[in-house]
Amino acid sequence: MPALPVPVVTIGLLVLSNLFMTFAWYGHLKYKAAPLVAVILVSWGIAFFEYLLQVPANRIGYGHFSAAQLKTIQEVITLTVFCAFSVLYLKEPLHWNHALGFGFIALGAFFIFHRW
Repeated sequence: MPALPVPVVTIGLLVLSNLFMTFAWYGHLKYKAAPLVAVILVSWGIAFFEYLLQVPANRIGYGHFSAAQLKTIQEVITLTVFCAFSVLYLKEPLHWNHALGFGFIALGAFFIFHRW
């Protein structure tokens, strides 16, 4: 069976790692009554699994992508995952200014990836 292409593996691992990290960073916001120490410990536990995916993603992707491209991929995925998380989990709507700001970030990604 042929191996998956490097971009597929890299991006797939980064998407999965972002799901963990988004919950580690923002999942506790629904539980304001939880003690801060408990929230920190749970977040660290969740972040451990993020690192198990993110570090290999960057290791696999580096060489096919530059470090700047890997970081850009990471940020675009982070915003995409966060938008879904914000709407579906936190029940916070996104507004036109969010879309505009994210559009500018996407424009920045274009400049990172475009061959000049």
